[in-house]
Amino acid sequence: AVVTGAQGKLGPIWVEALLAAGASVFALDRPGIAVSADFERLAARFGPGRLTPASADVCRRAELEAALEQCRQRFGLPTILVNNAGIDAPPSADGKGYRLEEIPFETNLRILEVNAAGLFLVTQVFGGAMARAGRGAVINIGSLYASVSPDARLYDHIPMTPPFIKPPAYGASKAAVINLTKYLSAHLAPYGVRVNALSPGGVLGGQDPEFKRKFCERVPLGRMATADDLRGPLLFLASRASDYVTGINLKVDGGFTVW
Repeated sequence: AVVTGAQGKLGPIWVEALLAAGASVFALDRPGIAVSADFERLAARFGPGRLTPASADVCRRAELEAALEQCRQRFGLPTILVNNAGIDAPPSADGKGYRLEEIPFETNLRILEVNAAGLFLVTQVFGGAMARAGRGAVINIGSLYASVSPDARLYDHIPMTPPFIKPPAYGASKAAVINLTKYLSAHLAPYGVRVNALSPGGVLGGQDPEFKRKFCERVPLGRMATADDLRGPLLFLASRASDYVTGINLKVDGGFTVW
């Protein structure tokens, strides 16, 4: 299995789920990124024979092609690709925000480039290898914000001037991921490659108490997601259990998007 963005917040969740299920994992992240404590824990638990870190920028084809060759030499051609790499624009540490009309063009462009165009490029390279081999499963990591607009009231307690708003490109990029999932599923199905999306809701992980309170009040199941909530859906989409499933967006959001 190949997992992009393996050092990020969700990356170790996908890596651990795949390792625990018996896969070997080729863990990609951008060059120069620090190894996370979660990743070090997994490396110690499963060893280099099962988990190999590697570097490639998802927006640079030559780096991705070199990574594919490294993966082939290390583990063989991949049968699973988890397109997890993505960026957002969280509240700034200095308390400075932007009004809607002030959001920098460059911020939006970079988010769209990595989250949508980068995902497509990774799938061209690794999904193309799967297609040539005649089998594979691609799981694109979406978001609840692919389906709904961010609710600014969830963030209005954060001390920023002007008040924090998420840049529009994040949700737009994740909506693009869902459409790309459908597009790629149609084009790769004749070659035995399934393509699906998994869209988590808010995942628990260091948020401030007021945000968690407001967010959980908005979720029918009354809580944020945990790693345990995400592992099963990923393994379903990656395994033979979903052999007749392609082109879907599996929402794992506690019901957030039902109203």
